[in-house]
Amino acid sequence: MKCFLFAPELSIKLCLQTQPLGVMADGGSWFAALAFGVSLLKCLFISAYHSTDFEVHRNWLALTHSLPVSRWYHENTSEWTLDYPPLFAWFEFGLSHVAQHFDRNMLVVENLNYASASTVLFQRLSVIFTDLVFIYAARECCRCVQEQKGSRDILNQPAFVLAVLLLWNFGLLIVDHIHFQYNGFLFGFLLLSVAKHLQAHHLQGALLFSILLNLKHIYLYVAPAYGIYLLRSYCFTQDNKDGSVRWSSFSLLRLLTLGAIVASVCALSFGPFIAMGQLPQVLSRLFPFKRGLCHAYWAPNIWALYNVLDKSLAMLGVRLKLLEEAELPRASMTGGLVQEFQHSVLPSVSPSITLVCTLLSILPAVASIWWRPCGARGFLRCLLLCALGSFMFGWHVHEKAILIAILPLSILAVESREDAGIFLVLTTTGHYSLFPLLFTPAELPIKVVLMLIFTIYSFTALRKLHSGQGSLLHPLELVYLLGLVAVAIVCEILFPLSPWKQRLPFLPLLITSVYCSVGVCYSFLRLYVSLLRQREKLKSQV
Repeated sequence: MKCFLFAPELSIKLCLQTQPLGVMADGGSWFAALAFGVSLLKCLFISAYHSTDFEVHRNWLALTHSLPVSRWYHENTSEWTLDYPPLFAWFEFGLSHVAQHFDRNMLVVENLNYASASTVLFQRLSVIFTDLVFIYAARECCRCVQEQKGSRDILNQPAFVLAVLLLWNFGLLIVDHIHFQYNGFLFGFLLLSVAKHLQAHHLQGALLFSILLNLKHIYLYVAPAYGIYLLRSYCFTQDNKDGSVRWSSFSLLRLLTLGAIVASVCALSFGPFIAMGQLPQVLSRLFPFKRGLCHAYWAPNIWALYNVLDKSLAMLGVRLKLLEEAELPRASMTGGLVQEFQHSVLPSVSPSITLVCTLLSILPAVASIWWRPCGARGFLRCLLLCALGSFMFGWHVHEKAILIAILPLSILAVESREDAGIFLVLTTTGHYSLFPLLFTPAELPIKVVLMLIFTIYSFTALRKLHSGQGSLLHPLELVYLLGLVAVAIVCEILFPLSPWKQRLPFLPLLITSVYCSVGVCYSFLRLYVSLLRQREKLKSQV
């Protein structure tokens, strides 16, 4: 365990010393060693703590296996009802036929919170096995980055650094293999789609993203980037000399081909439920707006800051006797509930307001790839801004959604010094914001050690990769990131030992969300600044 846990580079040193550089440059032995090493690490977490998401997916295995299709989106024996798109339900249906060979009792709908040793083993192994999609996607992404000229050390090549940043990503490790989810499987489709666009295989990229949307609809966050990019750079085949669209180059055949791909995937996914007249029921499960503005764990976004401002104003109003405490709505956002919530002083936020804010936040990014497209990497930058804009302003955002921005940003981080600096700020704050997901004492050293290893590697590897190009971070950025150490000491060590633990149990979560919100907001703004600088360079070249 020590070899793979504490030094992903060291785990492959020996194989590098006995292989010629050309083999490594093609992503051979070193990539396999990295993938094998992280897979072994995942196996060590099989018996670790798991969240209620473990029961969620066990229940979905049971209902898809035991019930007819017509009842999948009506079944409510468990509170964890099926709320993913139909293609993921079919994925669970397929897994259930393997699960029956481990323990048939896990497939009984009435066996709530069933977690036998065989059930735990199967579900953990299913996540590790389906991560093969992610491993393949990471390999394809590594093939899309350029090698660094003049360096014969594979450890300092962009492809190697990218492979470590993706395969050994701290967030994915704790969310999937301790907390429990199938994000690696899903992110595999996202990264593979991005890689296909970088390789100019646009129809394959569109197909993969269509499949992804029908597996988990949270990826609607980045759908505007896909839609505008494919319309502008695939359906329009030529540009004018100044980079603007040449309207006469529009290809109706290409548009129809894209439409056929999307329609075919959606028909396969939703078709049976449309035929049974259940589409409204399915959509009501996919978009449950009564769950409230914030998730049980506050995502570090603009609404976390908004909530804290509202609470602060309410406390100030009570102290100044401008408000009556008895008349204020009781706080419920930090108690783990997902019900609707009314703010005390500031206007309450509705789903329509979050939609407008989200659209406004991504509009400049989407407009940029329409008016002045910068190829597939311009699309990737737009995808990141759409992901972060939706994370910042969306309704009922899960804290885990920050990974939708962190993982694709890894590609740009190994190619650009400026993007590397943004990556370090966003990754460090975004990953630390996931700490509340693992709240048991036994997992404290695991999450601390894993994050330290990943963070230290990210800083050292990217600094070497971009050496001679100036510092990756400004002094104030370093001070802010070091502040996370103080936050961790207070929230993870001092607070549990203090008398405030009983009186203010939500305080560590609030501090974590607010502090990390600053870093996420800052990264969002810096990405927009880099986009504007890129456009200025293009204008100067015209």
